[in-house]
Amino acid sequence: MVLSCIDPRFQPVIYNYLKKKKLVGKYSSFTIAGSAIGVTASKFKRWHKAFWDNFDTSVKLHNIRKLIVINHRDCGAAKIINGKKEFSKANETQVHRNSFQKIKKIFKRKYPKLRIELKIISLNSKVETF
Repeated sequence: MVLSCIDPRFQPVIYNYLKKKKLVGKYSSFTIAGSAIGVTASKFKRWHKAFWDNFDTSVKLHNIRKLIVINHRDCGAAKIINGKKEFSKANETQVHRNSFQKIKKIFKRKYPKLRIELKIISLNSKVETF
């Protein structure tokens, strides 16, 4: 399964990345504001259950063995979580780091036999492992 953000700027980048990895037609997709931020931050708590229920269904129906989480820079959800503090690259990186740590911890507890990949897209469309 691929968890990604709703931001339209990054949809082509995500698609092309997955195409390059020869994954087109081989993954379930869940798109929500903030990606990992949206499914881990307390500000968006009501969204969490929807993601995990959906992931569980995908595992059962589509034999999912891996979760690929793709966050991106200049993320609106990260700005919301950052609050009134200056939104610097360092602050944003910490918001992403926190979301990745939380989702990885939850994922490993719920699905110890499955794998997880954590990615982040830069503003120049480069996809990197976080």
